[in-house]
Amino acid sequence: MIRAHLLIRGRVQGVGYRAGVRRMANHHNLKGWVRNLPNGDVEAVVEGSEEMVDRLIQWCHRGPTSAHVTEVRVEKEEATGEFHRFAMRRTYP
Repeated sequence: MIRAHLLIRGRVQGVGYRAGVRRMANHHNLKGWVRNLPNGDVEAVVEGSEEMVDRLIQWCHRGPTSAHVTEVRVEKEEATGEFHRFAMRRTYP
């Protein structure tokens, strides 16, 4: 099990990006969260098998059809097991 912290840049707010991440995470049985940031980026933390996390990361490079992703930063580490589901969080203050 691994954990990935993602920072996604581009036109990724107001296009269904977070809902898409949640849908893909649930499809791949991943746990964690996704949220919008005030600067227009999207941030996510996901945990699960390395193969499924990598599939989600691949999707994040494309996003939904109306998104335009310019950058995906990824930091991986060992999973903590702290999450029980995948959630969409409110925008960071």
